[in-house]
Amino acid sequence: MPEGTDLFEIIHTTRAMRRLKPDPVPDELIRMILLAGQAAASGGNTQRWRFLVLKDQKIKKAVQAYYKQAFDEVVGPRYASSAPPPGSDTAKYRRQLAAVEYLTDHYHQAPVWIVACLEDGPNPGRSAGSSIYPAVQNMLLAARALGLGSTLTTRHIAYEKEVDAAMGIPPGFHSYAILPIGYPMGRFGPLGRGPLTDVVYLDGWGKPYPGI
Repeated sequence: MPEGTDLFEIIHTTRAMRRLKPDPVPDELIRMILLAGQAAASGGNTQRWRFLVLKDQKIKKAVQAYYKQAFDEVVGPRYASSAPPPGSDTAKYRRQLAAVEYLTDHYHQAPVWIVACLEDGPNPGRSAGSSIYPAVQNMLLAARALGLGSTLTTRHIAYEKEVDAAMGIPPGFHSYAILPIGYPMGRFGPLGRGPLTDVVYLDGWGKPYPGI
């Protein structure tokens, strides 16, 4: 059953949930999440998205191997050498890394994946993602409203050809995100972000916006 319907509360408490229970998720809830994705905007209303729902453990495990390889080669070292992001601190950043490592090792055990794909041709341009990422965000918010955890993952794109082949995605389409979905082990709550004044300008780059 839905946990809440206040839009702003849902937006401001949709944390990245990387620790998920293996319990099955009813198809009706997945359907509601997919309908939320389909309701999103796309360039020219072309609706060239495709949503691949994966439950097959063998396929997910094949993808997880590449997901872990990308962590070992890129993501792990980046965490080790980076400062905490805005709104965080060293302790929180370490907890985030622990959650990222957990997801890396248990990625394939999330009961349902939604793979967000787009018909974008062989050489997609800079704006291609604008026709799929709004759907991804809608699905993340819908999952949160239903009490389900998820997080936007794109690390698999480091091995795009191998992973898309493992998932059976045909030529002319590419996967842009994988949403692992399940009941969260943790709790939803406030997000960690830096001050709004640091990232918003008025009528010129770097000029403060007094209205906020």
